[in-house]
Amino acid sequence: MSTAASLATLPAVFDAFNRLTVLIVGDVMMDAYVWGKASRLSPEAPVPVVNVSRTEQRLGGAANVALNVQALGATPLLCAVIGEDTGGDQLLDLLRDKDLSAEGIVRSSFRPTTVKQRILAAGQHLLRIDSEVETDLNVPEAQQLQARYEALIDRADVVIFEDYDKGVLNSGSIAHYIALARQKGIPTVVDPKKKNFLAYQHCTLFKPNLKELREGLKLEFGDTDADRPQFEAAVERLRELLKPEIVLVTLSERGVFSESEASGRSYIPAHLRMISDVSGAGDTVISIAALCVALGLEPPVTAALANLGGGLVCEQVGVVPIEKQRLLEEALAANVLMG
Repeated sequence: MSTAASLATLPAVFDAFNRLTVLIVGDVMMDAYVWGKASRLSPEAPVPVVNVSRTEQRLGGAANVALNVQALGATPLLCAVIGEDTGGDQLLDLLRDKDLSAEGIVRSSFRPTTVKQRILAAGQHLLRIDSEVETDLNVPEAQQLQARYEALIDRADVVIFEDYDKGVLNSGSIAHYIALARQKGIPTVVDPKKKNFLAYQHCTLFKPNLKELREGLKLEFGDTDADRPQFEAAVERLRELLKPEIVLVTLSERGVFSESEASGRSYIPAHLRMISDVSGAGDTVISIAALCVALGLEPPVTAALANLGGGLVCEQVGVVPIEKQRLLEEALAANVLMG
């Protein structure tokens, strides 16, 4: 672990990323894309006929977080459950192609690999087909996943919980995984969804977006400055329930909010950008936040770097990992860290 004194400059921070190992536990998936032309309607039903010109498979979910961690220079270790099916084969092939470790991957004959197939034509997203189940892991699957997690955690500088409500994580496993990390002094960062929202007690950093915060706490508030008191009350309620060290809330076009007992509240505005696609921005934000937490950076600095990274990937079409050099250049220009 680097000392705070040795991380006085952004290049030193970005260099320190290279020495970190990140354990990512949660829901991996395949993002499949079919591109084509739609020049006529089907005679069978009033739907377009798409003539396929190309197809592509990409790593999604927790596996895209692993790609972002890798792009930042750190070493990701994925811990997840996939099916004994074609999607699972493709996912393992892609992990191999990207030099990502599969030692934490459990294969099961009881559940399919989550695959989200998108049909696109003339720049339009026509249809998405999801192949998945959202039931909790059965006992053998849960035991195998726990064994992989326990075998890998001693190599980790930080643990990311990447929860997409697909059943790989549940309240019992989350409590066990966080307790084990705390016992070993390893920080935990959480990218939550609705189902297990209130299960992540005593995590180090909790990162919902506004929608997830509303749904998870069953509270109604807007996303304008006029609703700031209700929003801050929701964050306080979250702190009472989960007792996280740091709360980081992504506010879409309004930037990010961070709060911790040590550094108080910070609102960091978004940078003006040409937004092409918001897909994958949350994966980038949690990856940057995790590395910053592992290095013990101040929450406002963590929030500022994560905010920059999330904005940068929104300029790209599709789910793409962050470009480390570009992030460093933007962070230097914005005077992040020492400002």
